[in-house]
Amino acid sequence: MRLQTSKSFRSSSVFPLNKIFKSSFSSQSQPQKPLAPQSFIRSSAGKDDPVARLCRENRFKEAIDILCEQNRGKDAIQLLNRMDRPSAAIYSVVVQSCLKTRSLEDGRKVHQHIKRSGFVPGQFISNRLLDMYVKCDGMEDAKNLFDEMGRRDLCSWNVLVSGYARLGLLQEARKLFDEMPDRDNFTWTAMVSGYVRYDRPNEALDLCRMMSRCQNWQGNKFTVSSALAAAAAIPCLRIGKEIHGHITRTGLESDQVVWSSLSDMYGKCGSIEEARHIFDRMVDRDVVTWTTMIGRYFEDGRRDEGLHLFKDLIKSGTRPNEFTFAGVLNACSDVTAEQLGRQVHGYITRVGSTPSSFAASALVHMYSKCGSMVNAERVFKGMLQPDLVSWTSLIAGYAQNGKPNEALHYFELLLNSGKVYPDHITFVGVLSACAHAGLVDKGLQYFYSIKDKHGLTYTTDHYACIIDLLARCGRFEEAKRIISGMPIKPDKFLWASLLGGCRIHKNVELAEKAAEALFEIEPENPATYVTMANIYATAGKWAEVAKIRMIMDDRGVVKKPGKSWIEVKRKTHVFLVGDKSHPKSKQIHEFLGELSRRMKEEGFVPDTNSVLHDVEEEQKEQNLSYHSEKLAIAYGVISTAAGTPIKVFKNLRTCVDCHTAIKFISKIVDRKIVVRDSARFHCFENGSCSCRDYW
Repeated sequence: MRLQTSKSFRSSSVFPLNKIFKSSFSSQSQPQKPLAPQSFIRSSAGKDDPVARLCRENRFKEAIDILCEQNRGKDAIQLLNRMDRPSAAIYSVVVQSCLKTRSLEDGRKVHQHIKRSGFVPGQFISNRLLDMYVKCDGMEDAKNLFDEMGRRDLCSWNVLVSGYARLGLLQEARKLFDEMPDRDNFTWTAMVSGYVRYDRPNEALDLCRMMSRCQNWQGNKFTVSSALAAAAAIPCLRIGKEIHGHITRTGLESDQVVWSSLSDMYGKCGSIEEARHIFDRMVDRDVVTWTTMIGRYFEDGRRDEGLHLFKDLIKSGTRPNEFTFAGVLNACSDVTAEQLGRQVHGYITRVGSTPSSFAASALVHMYSKCGSMVNAERVFKGMLQPDLVSWTSLIAGYAQNGKPNEALHYFELLLNSGKVYPDHITFVGVLSACAHAGLVDKGLQYFYSIKDKHGLTYTTDHYACIIDLLARCGRFEEAKRIISGMPIKPDKFLWASLLGGCRIHKNVELAEKAAEALFEIEPENPATYVTMANIYATAGKWAEVAKIRMIMDDRGVVKKPGKSWIEVKRKTHVFLVGDKSHPKSKQIHEFLGELSRRMKEEGFVPDTNSVLHDVEEEQKEQNLSYHSEKLAIAYGVISTAAGTPIKVFKNLRTCVDCHTAIKFISKIVDRKIVVRDSARFHCFENGSCSCRDYW
């Protein structure tokens, strides 16, 4: 209990020590300092406090034990100061109390008392003081004490070495380590783990080699786990396997800590099969082990195996935690697997688990990325205290779904909440919302507020967003002015944004400058070549188109094939341009042919400007008719009941012709059609799109 101020005595149940010590004992009856601690009288009960009673009975050791158990270290030290020559046991208890409460100042006072009292501490008390200093981050005090110690044992050395290593003072730790007359497994583990923790894995492994040479080293589970962590940090599978061999030879394989480290090493070294082999041999797999293995599959792009293992986790009886849920939901958002995400959400609800802010944020993010903003908002509103990730996911989700007003509404709610403050990622969502809606003045206002109002530093993402906003509107002079005034070098996203605006407004000259910068930054990216070729084709500069194609051939740059996919009855169907490999390919092409006829009757005119081949108009139209998203939409229409919404995902930006065509298709088939391309969601309904043709 903390000492109360004089103003709070009346409300305190325990009077402070310095107010209640009285000289009620005579010097004849009390050989120690004349004091009668009436201090621990509880005012409310009117009875003696146990500590006061123990002090009156001269049982100071027991009184100090009680004070230390109650974490009343300052009271214990005050009582210590009134004792004559406290014993080693008393000092030990008080020092341990200082360590427990991590009170460095109190620990120093105890140490000073030991020096003043004339008490000569033995090895045990000295090591306890040393441990207290180290764990309270008083390394200078620890080193001074270490230097003063007449006799040091292995424990003394280990305490100081581990303290330096823990704080990253590796040079000091290694100097002591090299001076040590003897070492044990604790010493080696402290140094190796210190090198690993502070990103110096090569030195950690050098030390492991030294360890194996200088003695008949067997090691323990902590030492080999640290060595495996070093191999994983490099990463070096060969060294990891060497350590695995040592583990097998020395019989350490049976320990679960070692199993976990082995699995982690193999996973980080890219050997997922070996990691899974170790995982399958583990007897006691906790939720952390399961979550880590599932996450490795996702990180390696092996979604199906990760999700299958997640199902095994559910069957195992081990309950997933919020990190498990978040990992699976993030994987669903990356591949826009909304159906599976819904199942995970259902599981969370079914088992009665209230998702933490961490898992709930992942739910909001997943639904937003999958274009299900109704569900995203429902989850968000169910959170007691939405965190910044949830706010940002919702804002970005509305921006990408062509609902800028909703995005900006929630941003204003965030600002007015007084609990959460936007960061640079939040502003990317806000600026994107303005860019997708053409809200130039609003976007510029938010852009300048980043620094002027919110005190944040502009990032390359902020600049890319504002250039995208200006370029989309054709305000190229303002865009060039901002670029020239940037304190940081423009990145590829900024130049790509400018190039995209030039494509919309057919600004060939500025497009060439943006493309030139992109060719220098990432000459291997086919998107720049394709966009420039489209710009030249629209301008009728077929010779320039041919040059672009020749450069691509010379540099070995291959255009990324357009790919679209749709999920029907829990099965994903993937289509490429002109694809005829699908089992229902004949029906799909026949249906598209009928749609093409009806669309032309409705007034649809194919946009052949961006077709990259200087061929006859009829051939251009034929090339456009079987783009991947059209094939996916056609399959969705013929495979589902009338009125069923269609949701298609595409890896590239949808072309102008497809965008116009899908508007006609949505009206003809009377369906809501959602297309998620590489940039945003387009929601087509009754002949119009949510982007209002501004994209």
